[in-house]
Amino acid sequence: MAKRDYYEVLEVSRTASVEEVKKAYRKKAVQFHPDKNPGNAEAEEKFKEATEAYSVLSDSENRAKYDRFGHAAFANGGGGFGGADFSGFEDVFGDIFSSFFGGQAGGDPRRGGRGRAGNDLRYDLDITFEEAAFGCEKEVTIGRRSKCESCSGSGAAKGSSRQRCPQCEGAGQIRIQQGFFTLARTCHACNGVGEVVKDPCKSCSGSGLKIKESKLKIKVPAGVDNGQRLKMRGEGEAGSAGGANGDLYVQLQVEPHAIFQRQESELVCEVPISYAAAALGTEVDVPALEGKLKLKIPAGTQSGKVFRIKNKGIPVLGSSPQRRGDQHVRVFVHVPKKLSDEEREILEKLATIQGTTVEEAGSKGFFDKMKDIFS
Repeated sequence: MAKRDYYEVLEVSRTASVEEVKKAYRKKAVQFHPDKNPGNAEAEEKFKEATEAYSVLSDSENRAKYDRFGHAAFANGGGGFGGADFSGFEDVFGDIFSSFFGGQAGGDPRRGGRGRAGNDLRYDLDITFEEAAFGCEKEVTIGRRSKCESCSGSGAAKGSSRQRCPQCEGAGQIRIQQGFFTLARTCHACNGVGEVVKDPCKSCSGSGLKIKESKLKIKVPAGVDNGQRLKMRGEGEAGSAGGANGDLYVQLQVEPHAIFQRQESELVCEVPISYAAAALGTEVDVPALEGKLKLKIPAGTQSGKVFRIKNKGIPVLGSSPQRRGDQHVRVFVHVPKKLSDEEREILEKLATIQGTTVEEAGSKGFFDKMKDIFS
């Protein structure tokens, strides 16, 4: 049977980039891989065909030969791939399939040798509004799997040691011939470590790990917000067989404040003032993260007026030198529900001076505008 055009096999154009070729091959490989289609001879042939096409089109020199001479460029060496140079193809294959089939080619960058990396952990940490603003240090106790002290993490009982895996002979991988190339799979007997435990440690049942409570100090930087995460590298569970530790992710839960609301690095609060203070002007105490601040209220201040106090907001996370947002104070005129006789007398006198009754004083301007609209 005549070979199909390699570009047709991968369903790419002749001007396709290397990344486009790789992406197309990955799609075909996942679709027709023998592990996904056991006993399906047609799928296996399509898998081999796609792999052959990728091996040529992903190499600039081989692709140039193919574009010029077609399949005849590799006919000198006989059938199959012929004279094409596929050195290094196994590395490419491993890179493509490691994410899909759990391959070990290249290895996990967090592993120590062929050891298995430890699990990542999450810890929910409650902090106050002020602690989030200015930062803090918290000591917490967490339970995590740590290296077993009885066997020093080896998993083997005292007087014994880990032995080379007889299934993969210590390689951690089992290589299987698939037609014209070799597949490397993680050894199921040792999980890719290359060693097995014949006489397991009784303390940890051969895992090399035991659950222990550990005290940790967590440094919370200034300016964090609710829901943010801190990463503590290497503070997760211990790895096995020399693998690296996992990481600890600290999820921050910031308690709401009774007075302040936060908008990124800005602070917002509301402060009540009396009618007299708004009309005559005054100086009032307003809350701040560090305590109290003096705020000057000009005469004639209207209810709802917002004053800005610079650099009294939340520190900007990660800023150096450290910067802070502003604090925004919204004042509103407080109207008492009950008046003393003296207060009522004064207000009634004021209403008389203004030429209206108390009931009409607050609405005169509004009704005047209504008359203008409908007159």
